[in-house]
Amino acid sequence: MVSLSWKHHTLIQALISRGPLKEKEFHSIFTGVTGRNPGDAKKIFDKYLLEINKELSYVHFELRACRDQYDGHVCYGVVNTVSDDQSKLGTKYSVPQIAFFKGIIEAIAQDEAAQGCISGFDALNIRLENQLPSEASSSQQQVPPAFKNFSMSQKEKTLNELVKDNWLCRTRDGNVGLGIRSLLDLRSWFRNNDVPSCEVCNEAGVKADLCPNEGCTVRIHKYCLKNLLSQRDDRVCSGCGKLWPLGRVAKEEAVEAAVNDEDEEEIDTTATALRSKKRKHRNHRDSAENVSASFAWSSGTSGRRVTRSAAHLS
Repeated sequence: MVSLSWKHHTLIQALISRGPLKEKEFHSIFTGVTGRNPGDAKKIFDKYLLEINKELSYVHFELRACRDQYDGHVCYGVVNTVSDDQSKLGTKYSVPQIAFFKGIIEAIAQDEAAQGCISGFDALNIRLENQLPSEASSSQQQVPPAFKNFSMSQKEKTLNELVKDNWLCRTRDGNVGLGIRSLLDLRSWFRNNDVPSCEVCNEAGVKADLCPNEGCTVRIHKYCLKNLLSQRDDRVCSGCGKLWPLGRVAKEEAVEAAVNDEDEEEIDTTATALRSKKRKHRNHRDSAENVSASFAWSSGTSGRRVTRSAAHLS
C-alpha cells in the first residue's frame, strides 16, 4: 500500500473542497505543491494521480479527468464509483429533487439530435412521476405526496441549486445542459442507459456532431472532430464514408475564437487597472512620512506574502 504524503492530501483536498477544477487550475495547484510543472514532468504528474487513485479505490472514490463537452476544456474531480444513482448526489437533495434531476439528465442525454441541452421551460415541466416504476406512475394514488406537491417554484429553486453545484449548467443560449460534475460522475449511468458514445474517444456523446447521413448513427464531439480532421487527409465519416460539413465546424471555431479574444481583452484590461492601482498605492505609501519604516516594511511584506498564498489557494 502506497503511503500518501501531504502533497497527495493537498491535491485531494483541493478537489473535494472546491469541486471539479479546470486543467489549468489543477495544474497550477500541482505546481504550487510539488514545484513541478505537469507539462514538463508528465510522468511525475501521472505517478501522483496513480498513487492517489490506488488509495481512493479502497473507499470507492476516484480522481478522474474528463472534457467538458460544451467548451472542450479538460477538468479534474473526485467522484464516487458506487453504482447507486442517488448516492451520486449525496444527501443534500431530497427524493423529489433527485427525481427532478434524473428527469432532466434523461431528457438531455436521450436527445437524438445530441444538442446537449433542453430549454428552461422544458426543464421546469419535467414530470416527477415519470421517474417512478411504470405500475406506480400509471396510478395517481401511488404517486408520493412529495412528488405531487413539488411546485414550480421548488423546481426553479432546485434547478438553480443544481447549476450552482455544477450538476447542471447554463449554455450560452440560456438553455440547461449537463454540468461538469454530471459528466465526471455519471459515466457508468450513460453506459447503462445506452447513451450513444463518441466515435473517437468512446465517452458519452451527450453534446456532439451527428453524421450528415441520416441513416448513420455516428456522433463525434466537436473537439474530437476537430482533432480528427486535422490528422487525416480524408475528411469522411468512418461509419458511412460521407463527407462531414466542414463549413459548420469552421464557423463555430470562429465564434469560439471571438469569445476567447473578448475574455483575454477583459483579463488584460483588469490586469492593467490592477497594476495602475498598485502604482498609485505604492506612491501614496512612499509619501507617508509619518509612518515608520519598520511598520511599512512589515505591512508590505506580509501583504505580498498573503497575496501569493491566496493566489495558490484560490
